[in-house]
Amino acid sequence: MHFIASIDLPIIVVLLLLLLTVYLFLSERLPVDVSAMVILVMLGFLRLIPGLEGLLSNEDVFSGFSSNAVIAIIAVMMIGSGLERTGLMHRVADLILKSTKNNNSFIMLAITTAAATLSTVMQNIGAAALFIPVVSRVSRQSGIPMSRLLIPMSFAVILGGTVTLVASGPMILLNDLLPESSEPFGFLSAAPLGLALVVTGIGYLVFFGQRLLPKTQHDEILRPASNSAEYYQALYGIRSDIHVFKMLPGNSLAGKNVGQIEESYRINIIALHGRELILSPHREIMIESETALAVIASDQSIAGFESMPALEANAKNVEIREALSVDHSGIAEVILPPHSSLLGRTIRSIRMRKTFGMSTIAIYRGTQIFRKGLRDIPLLAGDTLLVHVAWRDLNKLETNPNFTPVTTDYPKQQTRPDKLNRALLICALTLCLMLFTSMPLASALMTGAITMVLTNVLSMNDAYKAISWKTVFLLAGLIPLGKAMENSGAASWIANQSLGLLGTDPQVLVVQLMLILLATFFSLVMSNVGAVIILVPLASQIALGMGQDPRIFALLIAVGVSNSFLIPTNQVNALVVALGGYRVIDFIRVGWPLTILFIVVTLTMLQLYY
Repeated sequence: MHFIASIDLPIIVVLLLLLLTVYLFLSERLPVDVSAMVILVMLGFLRLIPGLEGLLSNEDVFSGFSSNAVIAIIAVMMIGSGLERTGLMHRVADLILKSTKNNNSFIMLAITTAAATLSTVMQNIGAAALFIPVVSRVSRQSGIPMSRLLIPMSFAVILGGTVTLVASGPMILLNDLLPESSEPFGFLSAAPLGLALVVTGIGYLVFFGQRLLPKTQHDEILRPASNSAEYYQALYGIRSDIHVFKMLPGNSLAGKNVGQIEESYRINIIALHGRELILSPHREIMIESETALAVIASDQSIAGFESMPALEANAKNVEIREALSVDHSGIAEVILPPHSSLLGRTIRSIRMRKTFGMSTIAIYRGTQIFRKGLRDIPLLAGDTLLVHVAWRDLNKLETNPNFTPVTTDYPKQQTRPDKLNRALLICALTLCLMLFTSMPLASALMTGAITMVLTNVLSMNDAYKAISWKTVFLLAGLIPLGKAMENSGAASWIANQSLGLLGTDPQVLVVQLMLILLATFFSLVMSNVGAVIILVPLASQIALGMGQDPRIFALLIAVGVSNSFLIPTNQVNALVVALGGYRVIDFIRVGWPLTILFIVVTLTMLQLYY
């Protein structure tokens, strides 16, 4: 076994840079994509210092932007957007309801199986975002609380991402991180291991895991009522009834702006009709005399508002009633996904009404519901916004990467339902290219993505909007760090030190157990993409030092960083926290047995199959 005798300057520098990367990811002082670009820029500067020229070549510094992994992820996002626009997920929801006949166990089996299947061919976060409306629709019509379905759905999505090389960031990156002499993995190389994990995970969730799902009073609050109006009143304490008032001469509201009135009376003004009809009026609009106002609020707030003098309650205004009819607008829920560019901003700074046509009524975060001071609350990933919105504006949000609409049962026309067969055919042809030709995965996927554009399943503008540039820059910024670890000898040094702790002749199974535990830990405290880039070079060097195949150890890491079920730090889990009203303990309770099963199945399959 080869050991590095001493630690030199390049190794020290790369190790310090690695520690800085981990610190930036854990502290979240900067967004993860910004942190990745900071590391990339630092690598570019460091190679100018004498003695550090070998860290990276000029071509390697920005090689991440042209890597197969980044191109593959871009293509997967485009293909997923094409499928979404065909209305595929609405058909999936209807099929689940029809085939399960409201049997709770069958519904969970159907949702987890369908979610895992979808996540084998598209990026995990995209699959989860597509399935949230499916779960919402199934929950409403079956009476099963969403808190009983969302954790199983998110866990199934994560498990499905281990089956193919296109479903999750770590699996897409795998081939780019292998030693240059290693043979790349094929599209289905990980399928035996991934399928074993999916079957084990779904079996656990259906037969045992559902017993561990939260059964608190919060479940009763979340239980869907017979219609959306009752559901919103039960959860948010807000009725969806629209009250129309007419200001009479002498009313004191004249001359005030919308924001002042809303704050004073704790109401939401969703429409005005004076000289013209204004839907979702922004806060700065001044109220003129004898204006009609459409208001949504709690019963208590409505009672206080209508008691003011010179105000006619239940005013008849044909224009407002028509514009706010259930055929044109209503109350809906939307979630902010982890990649939303609106995170950290406030409704005030976003100008939500003016920009997106939505009047925010409440914010649901974890177990908290905010109804006051909404405009100044910084928005977080997973926040659920209760909004009043025109259906045409809500339909636009379905293709806006900043939002994931939960409400789907509103009057609308699917964007391109006639293109569903065409989209499925393109996906099948793309799959054939990956399975039966020597075409690289990135080329095959981009062929499918561009074909969707050429066949009008997806416009090029929609394709651009589908791309999460935050993910692209995160990958492109970190890939050179992996190369620097290998070029400097830092990966070999860490590998040798780790092996030294295990004794002179450690067993392969013991080393693999150490690596998957390390991968599990990293996946819980930082991005799984960052974890795989840091750990794969390390695992490869450990394998070479032991005379083992580095491909197997690299696969172990790429799969192991998906073992993130204990706490909601994974992007997929973070997406469902608020909507399910979950606490961290809920994930721990359901996730710890699955975490152990994941490790046991992975190590067993590596010994038996690989």
